[in-house]
Amino acid sequence: MGEFDLIRRFFQRPVRRAALGVGDDCALLAPAPGMQLAVSSDMLVEGRHFFPDVDPAALGHKALAVNLSDLAACGARPLAFTLALSLPQADAGWLEAFAGGLLALADAHGCELVGGDTTGGPLNICITVFGEVPAGQALLRSGAQVGDDLWVSGTLGDARLALEALQGRIALAPDVLAAARQRLERPTPRVALGQALRGVATSAIDLSDGLLGDLGHVLGASGVGACVEADAAVRLIAACDGEAGATAAWDPDLLRQCALAGGDDYELAFTAPPAQRGAVEAAGRQSATPVARIGRIEAAGSGLRLVDGAGRELPAQRWASFDHFA
Repeated sequence: MGEFDLIRRFFQRPVRRAALGVGDDCALLAPAPGMQLAVSSDMLVEGRHFFPDVDPAALGHKALAVNLSDLAACGARPLAFTLALSLPQADAGWLEAFAGGLLALADAHGCELVGGDTTGGPLNICITVFGEVPAGQALLRSGAQVGDDLWVSGTLGDARLALEALQGRIALAPDVLAAARQRLERPTPRVALGQALRGVATSAIDLSDGLLGDLGHVLGASGVGACVEADAAVRLIAACDGEAGATAAWDPDLLRQCALAGGDDYELAFTAPPAQRGAVEAAGRQSATPVARIGRIEAAGSGLRLVDGAGRELPAQRWASFDHFA
């Protein structure tokens, strides 16, 4: 199977919203009048971002999900994406499953594949995604204000728990591991929530490298500090629910590491004034996404503070988020 046969067989589809898609030198996109184009790229590298034996359908899903999560953090509506794919070999079975997972998520969000590139080499997936957002309404990292509530969507830490188990550092019950692995390999991009938060949230970011590390980007861009309630974040680890989680037997430090700095959550962290609590909760209901308050924004001089359930300060630097080059 040659390169262009591969593209035609697995990735070329009729376009619906784009003006021109796969098969020419460039794709053509036409955002609606009054809209700005939101663009983001993410790369997944075998051995760095995923295990070699990962289900290819799950890998296809995640490759697009991490990009859609960036659009969600901006409050943008997905339009289209390009795919650059390096493959060690053109395995039809693997490609069919990968394309199936990728395009199922694309269809669910009305996001068309409009171009890209394929080459031989180590398995490496790079996606660039395009979205649209009304001019002046994009959610940014730079808008957090002193006094704002700090919110997160969904659950935190389950992906890191799965990683710890898959690498043999902890043992999880089979049902707990299955649920946590689903969060690691098939994250849910919060696209609908991001759009519902336009005009409500003052800032937003998607959580790819861990809550504390990603929140630091918001604090730096906004020129503010924050106080995070560590125990509130830990309570968002879904695998800890009920008897299956057996949380009493788990190391509290491990749970805090997973919730505060675990990475691969692909949830949204965002800020909003206390007066907007009802609007935030309504946005959560509208998008069928759980939301929870886990802290507040403070003056810049306070830095990033971490407290336990009794209000005692914890050393935030103890739980370091992921950094590719640290």
